[in-house]
Amino acid sequence: MAVLNYILGMGSSVVMPIIITILGLILGEKFSKAFRAGLTIGIGFIGINLVVGLMGQYITPATQAMVERFGLNLEVIDVGWPVSSSIAFATNIVPFVFITCFVINIIMLAFNWTKTLDIDIWNYWHFILTGSLIQYMTGSMIWGIIGSGITFIIIVKFADMTAPLVQDYFGLPGISLPHTETVSWAPIFILLDKVYDKIPGLRSVNLDGEAISEKLGFLGEPMILGVILGAAIGVMAGEDLAGVVTIAVNMAAVMFILPRMVSILMEGLMPLSEDAKNFMNKRFPGKEVYIGLDAAVATGSPMVISSALIMIPITLLLSFILPGNKVMPLVDFSTIPFFMIWPVVASKGNLLRALISGTLMMICILYIATDLAPTVTSIAKSVDFAFPEGAKYVSSLDIGAHLVPYIIAKVISIFA
Repeated sequence: MAVLNYILGMGSSVVMPIIITILGLILGEKFSKAFRAGLTIGIGFIGINLVVGLMGQYITPATQAMVERFGLNLEVIDVGWPVSSSIAFATNIVPFVFITCFVINIIMLAFNWTKTLDIDIWNYWHFILTGSLIQYMTGSMIWGIIGSGITFIIIVKFADMTAPLVQDYFGLPGISLPHTETVSWAPIFILLDKVYDKIPGLRSVNLDGEAISEKLGFLGEPMILGVILGAAIGVMAGEDLAGVVTIAVNMAAVMFILPRMVSILMEGLMPLSEDAKNFMNKRFPGKEVYIGLDAAVATGSPMVISSALIMIPITLLLSFILPGNKVMPLVDFSTIPFFMIWPVVASKGNLLRALISGTLMMICILYIATDLAPTVTSIAKSVDFAFPEGAKYVSSLDIGAHLVPYIIAKVISIFA
């Protein structure tokens, strides 16, 4: 467990190149090509994380200013996704869940029960989180491992189901996204889009993001949209002219650079995808395999980023007006692009539908994060998580987005 934690502690940008290199060698690739592919993917992840970090660097202070400006006072502090991963990796269930999920994936592939080979080892902490919550709620490690395994099976099946949409919308051939905070919501939004088609008025409105960009011309370019949305956030935060311009320019940089970082990652991934196809075709003719990746590869879409920026003030408003919500959104605003992937894809880029779905999702996320706050706080204290000064309870938007783990943990805790 110490060795595993040491390796995973280096982060996804280091873990992924190691995994990709090993996988490339298994698939029959030369070391030089496998290593180059792994390193390129690692560089892509570093670039994506830097750009998302840039977004958080400016968005988080702006949202804190909005909180103070509008007088929000909620007792559960959003400390971001690190609390979720800390809870997962600090528990003794880690190695057992890794082995369980890996074995399940191999068995499912062997018996054609899935097409997804989940190589996103770093994000196995999503499945570990399920087990950690269940272990804390029930006092049973066995139930925790079982819950993690059930979560893994559901998530890879969701990834299989949604892979064609991912590949078509984002131009990611051979890829699926077994990413718990995102794909957990996919079936709901796909169903909701069918409901929207039945609603008079709404069904005839198509605010297609790409069409809007074309009609707006210069104003529709991603970096110009970044300027406009960034400036709007700065104004709502009460920033002076220099502050508004700074946020605007940096959001333009996010909109411009992030798709290029995803392109770098894909440059490293494509050889591996082809090797996997050739490997499976030789040994299992006609068998299709998807490479399961972190949903970060989909956050470079201008529609995803644009809708996420619009969702920031909407989320703040929701946190203030929702009866029973106790979570003050702060740190995890930079993760909203991850959450908005499926509202955008399910609506086929229809901005109005994406924002309606995104609003419904954020309502659920805030309530789940509120419900889990006492549990998260207790576990966070037990693993010595660094609490903000004066915080009574901690939670995060991210932990509220783990819909499948939440449902499984609740069900098992009732019957175990």
